Amino acid sequence: MKTYDKYPATENDRLNQLGAGFRANVVVAASVGAYGSVLGLMAAQKGLTWYQLLLMNLSVFAGSAQFVMVDMWVPPLPLFEMTLAVLVINMRYLLIGASLNPLFRGRSLLHKLLFMHLVADENWAMTMGRFYRQRTTSYFLLGGGLCVQAAWCLGTLTGHRFGAVLSNPEKYGLDFAFVAVFTALVFSFWRGRQDFLPWVITVFLAVITEKIIPGKWYILVGGTGGALAAALLSSGNDQQGEKEDGK
Repeated sequence: MKTYDKYPATENDRLNQLGAGFRANVVVAASVGAYGSVLGLMAAQKGLTWYQLLLMNLSVFAGSAQFVMVDMWVPPLPLFEMTLAVLVINMRYLLIGASLNPLFRGRSLLHKLLFMHLVADENWAMTMGRFYRQRTTSYFLLGGGLCVQAAWCLGTLTGHRFGAVLSNPEKYGLDFAFVAVFTALVFSFWRGRQDFLPWVITVFLAVITEKIIPGKWYILVGGTGGALAAALLSSGNDQQGEKEDGK
């Protein structure tokens, strides 16, 4: 595979890549901040403090997972269920991490861990789009991550401030904001017909589990079942393709 990260990096090169990555993500970061404000609003209504939300942003930094965490935020906190739900939702980062392997080739484990923490869907897409066109290093990825996280924190914390002073969000239709934004996030992951059956299985398992098991276990069961279905279908398609190629 072709890679553009094979040249000795200088301090100026790192700074140039960092700045280029930050600038490349400014436009998408604006939309990240917009739906982040909805998360902040809902977090305030759930009783999360400003500092708890900031800590969540810095430690988790995963939009869809944080929406689920906030939805599950009912004392006493179901920490075990929360952790499993976040792990299931973020399993896609295993594939994202694998796709970034050429960018991190030769880097230390600490470098990979620190830089991967700031990987989001937006700066990953920008980085991979540029990677095959011109020289791109992991510092471009980091610059994009810093841009996206800054917008995410600004959006969520601003939304939290507004949510803290609104005693009746239903009056403004903001009780539906969580559903609307999360639905938009879900459909942004739609890749085509190959996703139809796994999505149906996910919904079916979630609905059944919600009816028979109290709590938020339907998130874990539905997410895990859908992910396994997608993996099995993908494996079956690959084997079928190999058979056809071998004919």
